[in-house]
Amino acid sequence: MTSSAARKIAATCAVLGLATVGIAATPKAAHAWWRAYPWGPGVFIPPVVVAPPPPPAYYAPPPPAYYAPAPRAWIPAHWENGYWVPGHWS
Repeated sequence: MTSSAARKIAATCAVLGLATVGIAATPKAAHAWWRAYPWGPGVFIPPVVVAPPPPPAYYAPPPPAYYAPAPRAWIPAHWENGYWVPGHWS
């Protein structure tokens, strides 16, 4: 293929591409998806969903946390309400 033939093909593709973009970008009436498509009177086609639905989300409870028992405290001997209380662990 000669250089001039390649240029002609490239120019033709560029013109066709620009014409296609121009036609697609022209303003149109704001119809919803239930408008009749131009290839037939009263043909109603809902939108087609291409992506699969997301998987269901199963949320597991958090793993149980270990809570160590509080350390026991030594309470020294003391007087309480007039009684002697000897030292003891809480």
